[in-house]
Amino acid sequence: MSKKKEMKNPVIENRKAWHEYHIEDTLETGIALQGTEVKAIRSGQASLAEGWVRATERPLSLRMHSVHIPEYKNASQVHQHDPIRTRSLLAHKREIRRLASFAHSQGNTLIPLKLYFANNKVKVLIGLASGKRKSDKRQDLEKKHAKREMERALKRRI
Repeated sequence: MSKKKEMKNPVIENRKAWHEYHIEDTLETGIALQGTEVKAIRSGQASLAEGWVRATERPLSLRMHSVHIPEYKNASQVHQHDPIRTRSLLAHKREIRRLASFAHSQGNTLIPLKLYFANNKVKVLIGLASGKRKSDKRQDLEKKHAKREMERALKRRI
């Protein structure tokens, strides 16, 4: 893949989610966007940090809330979109039902992990997550630190 294609197709990640939650499973979904939103995402200007997803069975829908996609600066004010609006996600009925049943159980949530382009279509990677406790976060940091120290020691030996 050439560098030009990589520059045109950014990957917007929610790195904070991996620290805050245990990600049990992921699902790739499509997203219904307006034209200026796609252009803003293509320029790499979106934020998933505060985003969350709600799956409902009646009516059967999958919606993404609180994801910030800023206005596209080269578009006229007439055709601009609302930066923080509820966006509809596209998935099969059985997947939405599975997500809804997961999300309704205690302590579980659905969060957007990644926003990227696949075959010139914007895709969202949703994580089925459960919250971490402070002790879990500390243990993860300790493991990361120990792994880094081992890699440094091995590098010095070689």
